[in-house]
Amino acid sequence: MSITIHPTAIVDEGAEIGEGSRIWHWAHVCGGAKIGAGVSLGQNVFVGNKVTIGDKCKIQNNVSVYDNVTLEEGVFCGPSMVFTNVFNPRALIERKSEYRETRVRLGASLGANCTIVCGVTVGEFAFVGAGAVVNRDVPDYALMVGVPARQIGWMSQFGERLDLPLTGNSQTVCEHTGQRYELRDGRCVAVN
Repeated sequence: MSITIHPTAIVDEGAEIGEGSRIWHWAHVCGGAKIGAGVSLGQNVFVGNKVTIGDKCKIQNNVSVYDNVTLEEGVFCGPSMVFTNVFNPRALIERKSEYRETRVRLGASLGANCTIVCGVTVGEFAFVGAGAVVNRDVPDYALMVGVPARQIGWMSQFGERLDLPLTGNSQTVCEHTGQRYELRDGRCVAVN
């Protein structure tokens, strides 16, 4: 297995790119970036110096992954979604020392045109709907929509909505995989 880099892409010296990764048209990967195996970077993707992208992530066209963003394994970034790294930017004031850490956990999906405001953590297998603006931490398996984003349900690891209430205690099974999920005091967990 090898790495595929389109001739129009720019990969700066020092960037770490895992086996089987694909970097498409007009992408730019900065020299300090760490990209795992089997990653796909779509057209016009930018990856900053202080960025870590886990194995098997898919970053669709026109996404900029700025410094201090970490994507764990299997994260999906939809077309034209946005990360920020400065909470209160001003062109006339240097704020690089104020970059906030943003983490997107295992298997989460970030829909097209959504915005992830810096300093938040998006939980494992969470699902952020298209156009949503996330300005606070997102629980594991949460389905988030709107501006600002609010939770409207729970999602399975397979990516289907679960039949669970938002709060309390309950259980259900993913109809596609048979995986069982429990809601325990308002926290969703997959049960082996």
